[in-house]
Amino acid sequence: MTAMEPLPSPPAQARNPLHGLTLEAIVTQLADHYGWADLGSRIPIRCFTHEPSVGSSLKFLRKTPWARDKVESLYLFMLREQKRYNAQLDNR
Repeated sequence: MTAMEPLPSPPAQARNPLHGLTLEAIVTQLADHYGWADLGSRIPIRCFTHEPSVGSSLKFLRKTPWARDKVESLYLFMLREQKRYNAQLDNR
């Protein structure tokens, strides 16, 4: 590499935990982790509180950016929570 060549840039999404995940995978993992009732109390939107399903949730979340942002934020919170819990187990 000469002095005139630019340095290669790191992958843009290397540290993004949402990279490569589908919205379906996120909703499914949240529903499995929290259950629909708890998910509906954490994010009180109708697709989680009234006859919830992955399909109805995806339909709504794909059209509603603010709701999708809340779901993605809760997913990231869940990952941090799981990481902390696993770290506590490792330290025993």
